[in-house]
Amino acid sequence: MVQPGGGFDMGQILQQAQQMQQKLVEAQEELANTEVTGSAGGGLVTATVTGDGDLKALTIDPKVVDPEDIETLTDLVVAAVRDASGSARKLTEQKLGPLAGGLGGGGMPDLGALGLG
Repeated sequence: MVQPGGGFDMGQILQQAQQMQQKLVEAQEELANTEVTGSAGGGLVTATVTGDGDLKALTIDPKVVDPEDIETLTDLVVAAVRDASGSARKLTEQKLGPLAGGLGGGGMPDLGALGLG
């Protein structure tokens, strides 16, 4: 990327940036279309979220519905959604991690060397 005389090949840098942007958009679309499930109470409550965190479904086993104990049901719902959200975060890190690493890990020049940072 560095041309003779120490200059940068801006065309190549822009092309790499466009490729990274395209890969990022594709990964984000894939995440939006991927669903993960979390559960609580041994599967009595399950939550399904997309890879980008949208809650798509919530299933509650009738056995856990007790009008005298709404607090337990609430706790199970929250736990199931948290479990699913945690799985979605892990999926996002797996899909976007390599792309984020490419931005500072050799894919782009160290602009700090220019005295800008």
